[in-house]
Amino acid sequence: MEFFSTFFGKILTTLFWSMVPVIELRGAIPIGTAMGLDLWTAIIVSVIGNMIPVPFIIIFIRKIFELMRKLSKKLDKVVTAMENKAEKNRAVVDRYKFWGLVILVAIPLPGTGAWTGALVAAMMEMRLKDAVPAIFLGVVGAGAIVATVTGGIFAVL
Repeated sequence: MEFFSTFFGKILTTLFWSMVPVIELRGAIPIGTAMGLDLWTAIIVSVIGNMIPVPFIIIFIRKIFELMRKLSKKLDKVVTAMENKAEKNRAVVDRYKFWGLVILVAIPLPGTGAWTGALVAAMMEMRLKDAVPAIFLGVVGAGAIVATVTGGIFAVL
């Protein structure tokens, strides 16, 4: 447990949390700062961690979904729910293209973020060269919003 109180341990913990779906950088920045990282370090580590899964999701998620559907009916239901979530968010991306994906990822609310953006990009068969920069800009935007709120909260405390 002593490892997690070291600077490197805090970095790895923040990096890990930023890679987790739903939590992503929205949770990792406050977690990192609560552990004692300065705000800028938490932001940078969270952006990097949040982006790590993105290309893998875009490239492999359809094949993973196909395998999950074959394995069990319960997994098929999970895949269907995830596809429905992506389809629900697709309208913004269809309408505004590149900037729609940026906006979808940047809004720090449940059901948005890099994972959802990558899932939508994969379902729309977007190329990596188009999707990754949009998702990155969205992650940076979300990071700025979360950092502003996090910095404000910790400044008050």
